Amino acid sequence: MKNTVNWIAACLLTCLSSTIFAQDITGSWQSIDDKTGSPKGIVEIKKDQNGTYYGIITKVTPRVGYQPKEICVNCPAPYTNKPILGLKAITNLKRINDYEYENGKILDPNSGRLYSLKAKLSQNGSKLNIRGYYGFSTIGRSQTWIRIN
Repeated sequence: MKNTVNWIAACLLTCLSSTIFAQDITGSWQSIDDKTGSPKGIVEIKKDQNGTYYGIITKVTPRVGYQPKEICVNCPAPYTNKPILGLKAITNLKRINDYEYENGKILDPNSGRLYSLKAKLSQNGSKLNIRGYYGFSTIGRSQTWIRIN
């Protein structure tokens, strides 16, 4: 009987500790270009009052052959002609479980396109795999972002 109680207690502690210590995606993330592997910029992800997540562009990294834009010229309203620095590029991202997030939107300020967004946090919390897509998640682009704080 004592072994059964100890076993149940150990199982409960294991389950609770994974939930208690699970990281979320809040913090600063280095976005990485999915085509070149070069750093693109930094996005600060925060949690909203209603429990959803949003991301603000805090830095745009110059790269060889690319001069960063200052204004989001091709972006849809309400982003049209807004400064890219400080732009809320991720909106309404919802946590599904310890590592997965869905139902968000992400804006690509270079193309002006708005995509549906889902994301998955690595188990150690150091990488964020994001997927921007149209309609079905099979039609889109993926990037791996690196946590910087």
